[in-house]
Amino acid sequence: MSSSVTRDAGNDPSPSPLASPGAAAEAKTAGAGAPGAGALSRRAARLVRPVLAVLAGVLLYLSFPPRPLWWLAPLALALLAGCLRGRRARAGFGLGFLFGLGYLLPLLVWTSEGVGPVPWIALVTLEALFIGLAGLGIALVSKLPGWPLWAAAVWVADEALRARAPFGGFPWGKLAFGQADGIFVPLAALGGTPLLSFGVALCGFGLYEVLRTTREHPRQATAALAALAVAAPIGAALAARPLVSDAAEDGTAVAAVIQGNVPRLGFDFNAQRRQVLDNHANRTIQLAEDVKAGRAPKPDFVLWPENSSDIDPFTQPDAHAVIDQAVKAIGVPVAIGSVLAPDTGPLRNTMILWDPVKGPVDTYDKRKIQPFGERIPMRSFVRLFSADVDRVRRDFGPGKEPGVFDMNGSGVGMVTCYEAAFDDAVRSTVRAGAQVIAVPSNNATFGRSQMTYQQLAMDQIRAVEHSRTVLVPVTSGVSAVIRPDGSISERTKLFTADALVAEIPLRSTETPATRFGPLPEYALLLIAAGGLATVLARRIRAGRAA
Repeated sequence: MSSSVTRDAGNDPSPSPLASPGAAAEAKTAGAGAPGAGALSRRAARLVRPVLAVLAGVLLYLSFPPRPLWWLAPLALALLAGCLRGRRARAGFGLGFLFGLGYLLPLLVWTSEGVGPVPWIALVTLEALFIGLAGLGIALVSKLPGWPLWAAAVWVADEALRARAPFGGFPWGKLAFGQADGIFVPLAALGGTPLLSFGVALCGFGLYEVLRTTREHPRQATAALAALAVAAPIGAALAARPLVSDAAEDGTAVAAVIQGNVPRLGFDFNAQRRQVLDNHANRTIQLAEDVKAGRAPKPDFVLWPENSSDIDPFTQPDAHAVIDQAVKAIGVPVAIGSVLAPDTGPLRNTMILWDPVKGPVDTYDKRKIQPFGERIPMRSFVRLFSADVDRVRRDFGPGKEPGVFDMNGSGVGMVTCYEAAFDDAVRSTVRAGAQVIAVPSNNATFGRSQMTYQQLAMDQIRAVEHSRTVLVPVTSGVSAVIRPDGSISERTKLFTADALVAEIPLRSTETPATRFGPLPEYALLLIAAGGLATVLARRIRAGRAA
């Protein structure tokens, strides 16, 4: 693969994607007098674009949390544009694939925690192939007038594909999810993560075009169009700023987030029976004592993380008793995360609403089930490559309906862990009446990796996108309280037992992103299809003329 990628990527022997035609001519002239040196120079020139494509991918990775370097994303895409503009489709695919490897290999290294490199390499390769398709599309539309617009739409189309296929999709690594601290983030409230990704991509591709047209002394109209590609997303983000608010519309509530911690890292976090449950029950009882002593305000409701009860409280009487004791001690409704094991059928990753008087009164089953984590597609085939598939002895099954718990008069919507990456899972919960979003999670299996910070940034984007407080209880951290403007007001440290108590605004207004849902994404898909169709029509006309 690598040799053919390099060869395809080198159909223009210019020494650099940003080099001028004069520089390319000088490079050719310099090698003309010495055939051996000229051949070596040509081979080196063919490597320039592949190397820069990988570096652009690494640069995009560096723009993601826990680093606050969101502004590197447009620069990374500008460098990618320099590699792709004017390339053939085959070369565009190869360069896009290399970019994807440079980006995703470090971004997703946490998927190797506890299971070795095989799943990590397989996932990254598959996702990089999808980004290769984006490179192919961008290379094709880069020959059109106003190509940054078409290219940014192609990028969003590729993200839409990755979020849906295969096995239900894997949206991790969307451009939008690296922009929690950036100036573009109000675009999330206007058009969701697709519009936010589009704005970042348009700015990056436009930045390259500004540099290129400025260097080549173009017509004034061409330079103005290129500058507009950079200015438009920034201006739109500033114009959308009034959509971002953390004001209370339906009053306020005092929420408590419990982080009980786990006895050990990795897949064996729950190996000691009931220890995870006891940790969370004990931290809740401690909070109740702090409330009674006046050291903490009394919460209106309490949230536990995903898998905070490591055994099924509906079938295990001791688990039921421990939870009931903790809930009665705090005296308010508590959302409990547990794994339910029915006699037949798949397991259920369930949040349980536990009332201090009535006991369990409502449940929510996680709808987005993580492939190769909570269920194993093609188990017998995958086992040929890794025996770790049998760690998941019984697959989980998906729920069907969004879950909004009535917790002392507050509508708290459940979006369990991995679901936060999916636009439709979060939006449907808000549309079902959530005034607050809860993202109960269990990141203990991923140790001290960057995964928890990447997911926390997703939660920040969701807060702005739907103008809701997002509460993030995590078994081992980082737990957080995120206000509707995306700012983190409180957070815990990793692998500590803690409790966060905060007064939060309750909101019911729907942002344009909530109201219109996937329509902005569909519009961008139509733009991408229009650009690619124009390229195809041109090729057909050129073939007929020939």
